[in-house]
Amino acid sequence: MVASIPSPDLDVEAFSGICGTISIVAWLVVFSPQILENFRRGSSDGLSLHFLVVWLLGDIFNVVGAILQGVLPTMIILAIYFTVADIVLLAQCFFYRGFTWKEKVLPSTPKPMEIGEPNERTTLLDGAAADERRSRNNNETHSQFPSALPIVSEEPATPLTYTRLQMHLRNIVAVLLVCTTGMVSWYLIHHSTSSSRPAPVWEVPEYDIWGQIFGWLGAVFYFASRFPQLILNWRRKSVEGLSILFFLFACLGNFMYVFSIIAFDPTSAVPNRCQSCNAGKIYGRHILVNLPWLVDGLGTLLLDIAIFAQFFLYGEVKSIGGEV
Repeated sequence: MVASIPSPDLDVEAFSGICGTISIVAWLVVFSPQILENFRRGSSDGLSLHFLVVWLLGDIFNVVGAILQGVLPTMIILAIYFTVADIVLLAQCFFYRGFTWKEKVLPSTPKPMEIGEPNERTTLLDGAAADERRSRNNNETHSQFPSALPIVSEEPATPLTYTRLQMHLRNIVAVLLVCTTGMVSWYLIHHSTSSSRPAPVWEVPEYDIWGQIFGWLGAVFYFASRFPQLILNWRRKSVEGLSILFFLFACLGNFMYVFSIIAFDPTSAVPNRCQSCNAGKIYGRHILVNLPWLVDGLGTLLLDIAIFAQFFLYGEVKSIGGEV
C-alpha cells in the first residue's frame, strides 16, 4: 500500500495537536520544580504568597468559564488540576512561614569585612592605622616561614562559568524532555485513534456569555498574579528561592497553548461541506470563543519574560549544582 501524502490541512491540524499536547505536558509538571525547591531549602520565602492566591483565583474562574463555554475536556481537566496544585503549593508556603499574609523581605547579606577594615564608622586615620598593622603582621608572617613555600589560598576559586553552563544545560534538557514527551504522546494517541475509528470532528462551541465573563475574569487574575512576584523580587533584589524551571514550564505551556489555538483548521469543523463553507467565518468564531484564554496566554507569557529578566539581573549561582 502506498502511503498518501498528507494535505496542508492535515499538517495544520497535526501542528495544533502537537502544540496542545506539549502544552498539557508542560502544565502537568509546572509546579513540581518549585515544590521541590521549597522542600530542598526548607523555606518558601522566595515565592510571593499574593502571587499564588491571585493565581488560585484565576484557576477557579478558569474552571467555571471552561465548563460554561464548553471548551475542550482536556482544558477543563487541566484547570481543575491547576486548582489542586495551587492549593498544595499554598499549603507548603503556610507550613514553612506560618499562617501570615505578610511578605518577608530579607535584607541582602553584607560581605564579610576584615577586622580593622575602614568603614563608615571609622575615620581615615583609623583606616590608615589598620592598614599599617595588617602590613606589619604580614611581614612577620612571611619572616616565620620560608619564602620558597607556595602560599595556598584557603578558599578555592569556584568555577562560576562552568556552574552556570551546567545549570543552563540542565534546564535546556528538561525543556527538551517535555517537548519530546508531548510529541511522542501526540503521535501515539493520534495513531491509536486513527487506526481504530475515524478522527473525531471538532465543532466550534457556541458563544456563551457567562462562560466568556468567567473566562475574562480568569485572564485578568492570571495576568495580575505576576505583579506581586515581580514586586517582591524587586524589593529583595534577588530571585533566591525561585525555581527558574517553574517559570520556564509556564512559558512553554502558554506559548504552545497559544499556538494550538491559532493553528486551527476551520475545514475540520464542517465535514463534507468544506467546499461551500465559509472558512474565514468559522476561524473568526473559533478565535472569538477562545479569546479570553488566548489573551491570558499572551499576557502571562510577556510577564513571565519580565521575571526571566529578573533572573538574569539578580540571579547568581553560588556553587556547583546550586539553584538560582
